[in-house]
Amino acid sequence: MSNYKFILSGGGTGGHIYPAVAIADELKSRYPDAEFLFVGASDRMEMDKVPQAGYKIEGLWISGIQRKLTLKNLMFPFKLLTSLLRSKKIIKTFKPDVVIGTGGFASGPLLQMATSRKIPSLIQEQNSYPGITNKLLSKKVNTICVAYDGLEKFFPKEKIRLTGNPIRKDLLEVKSKHIEGKDAFTLIHSKHTLLVLGGSLGARRINQLIETNIDFFQGQNVQLIWQCGKLYYNEYKKYNKLKNVQVHAFLNEMDMAYAAADVIISRAGAISVSELCIVGKPVIFIPSPNVAEDHQTKNAKAVADKNAAILIREKDLESGFQNQFSDLISNEEKRTGLSKNIEALALVNATNDIVDEVEKLLVK
Repeated sequence: MSNYKFILSGGGTGGHIYPAVAIADELKSRYPDAEFLFVGASDRMEMDKVPQAGYKIEGLWISGIQRKLTLKNLMFPFKLLTSLLRSKKIIKTFKPDVVIGTGGFASGPLLQMATSRKIPSLIQEQNSYPGITNKLLSKKVNTICVAYDGLEKFFPKEKIRLTGNPIRKDLLEVKSKHIEGKDAFTLIHSKHTLLVLGGSLGARRINQLIETNIDFFQGQNVQLIWQCGKLYYNEYKKYNKLKNVQVHAFLNEMDMAYAAADVIISRAGAISVSELCIVGKPVIFIPSPNVAEDHQTKNAKAVADKNAAILIREKDLESGFQNQFSDLISNEEKRTGLSKNIEALALVNATNDIVDEVEKLLVK
């Protein structure tokens, strides 16, 4: 039987949507006749991104709990009840063989309803420190695919499978494209290239850091590919006039940007960290302190503790950044060591391994 039916739920950020789409694509390549339905939060980016990837999506009226007492929090019980009832209806109508959750608000009610009806289910946890939704669901689902060691602190040990996070296939070839990448961005081959990433929307604190240090980078013989994010592009595009500085709102050819880079500065979202392990370049992580459970700092620390990246917290940027950066850019041995160590953490077959686990649930 290959006309299986799969429901995938995840969203709110690209970090939850991208893995769900990657899993669906792999399932589709194995089961071309299968049917797929995505379930997301009705006002979040998945409502656009999933149809762009070629899949149907249904929206739930759901959002997270705010940290302080707000009108949104008072609405939460109603939203949750509505989403549970809607999830029940979706499951009853679609009749999935397996339900897969990749995190985000919508996956909670959907997996709650799926597990209560004894439908085989799997969650994919991207972070080294899981959010509350996945912690609650872990007691009920069949399988939990994780990207980091040590998650038996949060999840039942017998359900955990260390698979890694699904990543874009085009990143596997990055190492061999260094010259091609530099040419794609018309860079000078004899200069070091710094790639700055702050996520698709941008990261204010990282942008401020780069702006403050533009003269410093020029003095270090460094050229910049600076992805400042679409929210900040108008503020920073003036620096395109400078020699050896390229400011981009968004990088469409991410594989070429990674290939061109000699050193990378990045936030530490789970998918970014997984991609950077595959890319295998020296990385300075500047985690966002403004995310739930401070999970970006935990993600970055998991890598830095293995001497596979440099971690600088936002509060330490003034005092620590220039010294750490100049030490890295002038020390080839250190760059090579970081590259080798971060590459050793890469789990390149993650998508296949996760779908293998989904297939085991089809047999039951």
